[in-house]
Amino acid sequence: MPSRWTADAAGLIAGYLLDAVLGDPRRFHPVAGFGTAAAALERRVYQPRRRAGAVFTAVAVGVPVLAGLAAGRATRNVPVARFALTAAATWTVLGGRTLRKESRVMARHLEAGDLAAARGRLNHLCGRDPSALDEPELARATVESVAENTSDAVVAPLFWGAVLGPAGLLGYRAANTLDAMVGHRSVRYARFGTASARLDDVLNLVPSRITGMLTIVVSPVGRGSPRETLRVWRRDRGDHPSPNAGQCEAAMAGALGVRLGGRNVYFGRSETRPFLGDGPKPGAVHLRRAARVSGAVGVAALVLAAGGALVRGGVGAVGRRRGWGWGPAGATSAPATRSTPR
Repeated sequence: MPSRWTADAAGLIAGYLLDAVLGDPRRFHPVAGFGTAAAALERRVYQPRRRAGAVFTAVAVGVPVLAGLAAGRATRNVPVARFALTAAATWTVLGGRTLRKESRVMARHLEAGDLAAARGRLNHLCGRDPSALDEPELARATVESVAENTSDAVVAPLFWGAVLGPAGLLGYRAANTLDAMVGHRSVRYARFGTASARLDDVLNLVPSRITGMLTIVVSPVGRGSPRETLRVWRRDRGDHPSPNAGQCEAAMAGALGVRLGGRNVYFGRSETRPFLGDGPKPGAVHLRRAARVSGAVGVAALVLAAGGALVRGGVGAVGRRRGWGWGPAGATSAPATRSTPR
């Protein structure tokens, strides 16, 4: 009978395949339901203070984490149920297929010269004001969003799923959703959103760097070279104001041979960011390549995550046999003299 960690690894693979084939549910998406519940909680606890934001973040993230821990504990000795739980959670939190689809849809609009349709589609990927954007700027916004969200919507969920199982999957997606809701800079969320933004930054520190390194490895898929992508990544990744987005965007710029960065206009504010990469501004052709790079990074991340889940199980099993008294996720295990079902 397979162990819970074998079930976790198989569940990550199955959930990834479900996302790749089916994509996000069109109706009753659990993440959308979580967003609705989080918005209701925000209305109850909101104050323009960091302490109120910390309470909001702790409750909104803590509930999914506790639910994941409880479900994981309930299924730890039932591998089939554990597999189904992990597969369902993985499918729920991943967004790789939708991300690649949006990049290709934007490419078709730009190839057809339909700027109105392209501008109307941009809000599926990011929150920039598209009203005055031309083709190169629409393409740049899309490439940057694909690069960053390859980490946020694919690599990071898989990473935390490998480390913490269902609780990691659900907790990460909750934190990332809160960052999108209240973590941005605005008068309302300048202080209230600080905790959500910082938590998301911390949770993405490792996954964003994994995304950058995997982008280097798979760069030939985007007609780039690993050597050039590595050069651009090492030189430019620290120039971005985000501690994590620069890792992904610099690598993508190098893989596609384009230049990212510049002035971004949002609704009511604007930001000017340093340039990343050395090539021309991206165009429609680069959007299809970005989608391919994103897909290849996702597959590579899945292999690492499934392997990580198996390694986590192996370390936990060794610890129990030697009487160390801890499991792979920090939980207390049964005494070494007791036979623990696997």
